[in-house]
Amino acid sequence: MADTATEKPVQATKAIPEEQDVESAGQPSRPAGWMYRPFGIGPFRTWYASPPTQLVMVAIVCFLCPGMFNALSGTGGGGQLDPKLADNANVALYSTFSVVGFFAGSLVNRLGVKYTLSFGGFGYFIYTASFLSYNHDSNTGFVIFAGALLGVCAGVLWAAQGTIMTSYPTEAEKGRYISWFWMIFNLGGVIGSLIPLGQNIHAAETGNVGDGTYIAFMVLMFAGAVLAWGLVDAGHIQRSDGSHVIIMKNPTWRSEIFGMWEVFRSDPYIVLLFPMFIASNYFYTYQFNDVNSARFNTRTRALNSTLYWSSQIVGAYIFGYALDTKMLTRPTRAKAALAALFTITMAIWGGGYAWQKQYTRPEVSAKTYVKDDWTTSGYVGPMFLYMFYGFYDAAWQTTVYWLLGSLTNNSRKLANLVAFYKGIQSAGGAIAYRVDALEAPYMHEFGAAWGLCAGSLVVAAPVIFMKVRDTVPLEDDLKFSDETAADVVGEDDARSSSVSDEKI
Repeated sequence: MADTATEKPVQATKAIPEEQDVESAGQPSRPAGWMYRPFGIGPFRTWYASPPTQLVMVAIVCFLCPGMFNALSGTGGGGQLDPKLADNANVALYSTFSVVGFFAGSLVNRLGVKYTLSFGGFGYFIYTASFLSYNHDSNTGFVIFAGALLGVCAGVLWAAQGTIMTSYPTEAEKGRYISWFWMIFNLGGVIGSLIPLGQNIHAAETGNVGDGTYIAFMVLMFAGAVLAWGLVDAGHIQRSDGSHVIIMKNPTWRSEIFGMWEVFRSDPYIVLLFPMFIASNYFYTYQFNDVNSARFNTRTRALNSTLYWSSQIVGAYIFGYALDTKMLTRPTRAKAALAALFTITMAIWGGGYAWQKQYTRPEVSAKTYVKDDWTTSGYVGPMFLYMFYGFYDAAWQTTVYWLLGSLTNNSRKLANLVAFYKGIQSAGGAIAYRVDALEAPYMHEFGAAWGLCAGSLVVAAPVIFMKVRDTVPLEDDLKFSDETAADVVGEDDARSSSVSDEKI
């Protein structure tokens, strides 16, 4: 298995082993080598260096690393009774994430997805270890440092993940691929939430998450970081139609750093999506700390977290598959997604407003305040509200990734677009956690989150109405690369007909 991101596989017409001719009769030919040998169950056949296989692998890595992190965060306060520690750690996390994440596309393009994903996974392991340490020595400095380190690691991990998810599938499959990833990834949050739920199911009182929970998370996160070494880099990927991922064959540090600015120069309209990027992480602080942690005891927080991530799976499935429907053109689907997002923004957050009017920060911070349990009368209402918050998050994230994927199919360009998304998203998270650490009124935090979500959709509308095309011409995708059509076009690639003979 090659380790560099610069190698391209030998074209299939040059070296095809005999056994592949039998296995893939009637299918585009594939290069020789173990990573192109077909395997599967029944009628489903694939190969190791195929988009579906690699997507599932990166989804499992994220299931084990950020998925477990989400489960821990979803309990509120990182599993601690006082959310201030997690707030400060998350300020450090999202501050470094916002800086590194913005430039992470260049790192992914230069180093490849394998190294960046593995490096990113280890950051989650260290972060969780810091909370385990805090349970014994109250070392706040270690937790803050681990948060800052995780920001660096997560920045490159998510840039690599987003590149795979948006550039490996064909244009007709991007919604489904995003959906598949988001469902597997959030299954990590579901299973991870079951760990503290199982350990605290009989503990009706409020307290910190125990050592066993943190240790379980650490083991799973370490496994995810190791699994990332099994990925192959983009240059080896071949799709079912025989086409290849568009990459930079000979990247240098200079070309990738300048490539980031090339995106701004060629697509300045991307700044209109920045408010949507900010909003996508801003509401987590309110939902996790000001709803779940503020109002509920330990076991109920764990249950709420389980339901939150379960609802994300449903949201990703519905929006991902709807965005790929063949009954509508892609521009029409983009406009419909905008309308759907605005509708559920007003409906779900409107329900959240009714809930937030029932309590204040001083009220729930009082030492005499008894937090709600799932046996408390009236629990069903906020339970469903929290589930709808999870559904909303998946709908939002799926739509944003799909919009980015609709703008280009070039993996190099998408790495930078995803990096902008994750970097700016994290800046919003840093601001939100800092505001919460300063103990702003809950209603103010709620209003900021709701207003940002609704307003950002209005700002993004010009991009959705004017820049989403039914297909991106191959000539446009190749402008941001040193490859030619002959390097990437497959035998069944419908876009190949749009490329002139001299370019091929």
